[in-house]
Amino acid sequence: MTTVTIECIVNPSEDPEKVEAAILSIFPDAELERDERGFKGTATLDHFSKKIRKQKILDATRGVMIKNMRGNRTWVNLNKQVATVGKVSFADRNPVLGAIEVCIEDDDIEGLIDIVAPVTVDGEEVRI
Repeated sequence: MTTVTIECIVNPSEDPEKVEAAILSIFPDAELERDERGFKGTATLDHFSKKIRKQKILDATRGVMIKNMRGNRTWVNLNKQVATVGKVSFADRNPVLGAIEVCIEDDDIEGLIDIVAPVTVDGEEVRI
């Protein structure tokens, strides 16, 4: 079973509604809760997977997911500002304004990565 958890800090200079909208632009099915620090919740990878295909960033996504793989989990940090316009862009581990932190767990994490961000040859998906 796949578990996708999302965490995103809301800085004092940010509008919480805009931060929530940024998260939902990438994960529209996210179930989010707000606390004093920001947002936490869960989602699926369906829309995220479609976005990375549309943006043609499968190789970059796959590279980040494999690099960050530990045991049965991986993580990606997404740029909040870019997400406000519905685009996926990967952020550094500790960006100045924070990031949308996405942790993905699955019993077969490598198999999940193959589905979400498959291998490509000349820009075309290759099913293994």
